[in-house]
Amino acid sequence: MIDYATMPELVEKMRRAREAAYLPGSQKGYDKLKADGKLNARERLDVLLDPGSFVELGRLATSTQHEFGMDRKRVVGDGIITGHGKIDGRMVCVYSQDSSVLGGSVGVFHGRKMTEITDLAIKCGVPIINLMDSPGARIQEAIGELYGPPNIFYQNVRASGVVPQVSAVFGNVAGLVIYSAALTDFIFMVDQTSHALITGPEVIRTISGEEISMEDLAGARVHGEKTGIADYVATDEVDCLLAVRRFVSFLPGNNVEGSPVVDTGDTAQRRMEGINDVVPVDPGIAYDVHDLIDAFVDKGQFFEIEPDFADELVTGFGRLDGQTVGVFANNSLHLAGSLTVDSSDKFARFMRFCDAFNIPCILFVDVPGYFPGIDQEHRGIINHGAKVLYALCEATVPKISIVVRKCYGGGMLAMGGHKSLRIDQAFGWPTAELATMGAEAAVNVLYGAEIRAAENPAERREQLLAEYREEHSNPVRAANKRFLDDVIEPEETRIRIIQTLEMLNRKKDDPLPLKKHGNIPL
Repeated sequence: MIDYATMPELVEKMRRAREAAYLPGSQKGYDKLKADGKLNARERLDVLLDPGSFVELGRLATSTQHEFGMDRKRVVGDGIITGHGKIDGRMVCVYSQDSSVLGGSVGVFHGRKMTEITDLAIKCGVPIINLMDSPGARIQEAIGELYGPPNIFYQNVRASGVVPQVSAVFGNVAGLVIYSAALTDFIFMVDQTSHALITGPEVIRTISGEEISMEDLAGARVHGEKTGIADYVATDEVDCLLAVRRFVSFLPGNNVEGSPVVDTGDTAQRRMEGINDVVPVDPGIAYDVHDLIDAFVDKGQFFEIEPDFADELVTGFGRLDGQTVGVFANNSLHLAGSLTVDSSDKFARFMRFCDAFNIPCILFVDVPGYFPGIDQEHRGIINHGAKVLYALCEATVPKISIVVRKCYGGGMLAMGGHKSLRIDQAFGWPTAELATMGAEAAVNVLYGAEIRAAENPAERREQLLAEYREEHSNPVRAANKRFLDDVIEPEETRIRIIQTLEMLNRKKDDPLPLKKHGNIPL
């Protein structure tokens, strides 16, 4: 007769197995993380998620690989924690890689758990947050199964435009893991401790003879300022995780529901008092557009995306009467607010995310055009500038533009400076100038000979300049021609846009022609 164990004995055995799998890495590894000022995989989840909300899945998963001595290195959980939890009461799926287990390398079960939790997020319509701390595939078993680690790419693409995907990079993240991050919507990194790369300094030294440090090659600042890969650079891991929490609060759970509406304590009737002193009337005088945005959005409710990359364009999520909006604004402090190769990419990617997740777009226009120069032409400004036009025309979400000052040439179209590209509502301030080129340049081209022949060239030039602005670049004239819906007082901008959004939130565009998908100029 079989001597069955009692239920309490079986439960106790199960508890011991689960407790052993709670922190399966080496104590030496955890001590090193602590010495380096870093959190372990579970501590990161504790900071990210609401207390007590995390439900773990797959804790007891263990690799079955035998090759290359892996049968002696099996670790329960396979170096990754997966499950679901809540942020501010809203459900998310999440995984957290454990660098103390086989260096955080991605084996078959590790990769399968990444894939399965992403698939669960898609099925349930909730954001997926990836806490990454891995050098990439585990060489001993990277191709151990047909649906092993690389399958995460397929799930990333399936999830794209369906649920928001957010990656936070900790440590040296490379190989297939960093490619997976690049397929997600937003990437957060930590200054001095996060590195994202394909090949390290040693490989580069061997192949090309170039010398560079890990930080200068692939650090968070490099990706925040030069490559644009990092959407947010945090001061430390806690700052990074809290930033992810705040960031997710702006987003909908998926592509068929709206973003959460939050009581911010602001009022829809608040005028933007003092904004007339923020924005100079003279279009040649620069100002920080962040001051305009801060006055426009609900108090303190702006999360900037890529704040140190392509500074001539500011993008980010704000709240307006509690509703999430995407904000695009030319910043005249940098290149006079001109569009460049980098800011074109920045614009297009953010516009397409907002469109995919039903987030209205507000555009503050103060643009002299695309930035001229040999470098820009040779880097393909034509192709990159076309991305802006494609993303703007493709988007069906509410699009509202406010022409603050300069609105010239190709920049006028790219920033939605008037209604021709199906901008839903376009407004101008009294300082707005809509023209093929700036008034001063236009007068020089059109009346150069007349000015030179005048008895007093400077005086004649000023007369012609005033006439040109009155006749050709005046915002009232633009409204007469229906390029603009109205010319509004700067201080009433917030009130007017809130009223406009209340209507546009009900809009339904005409159906697009039947097609598989468009071909954006990548």
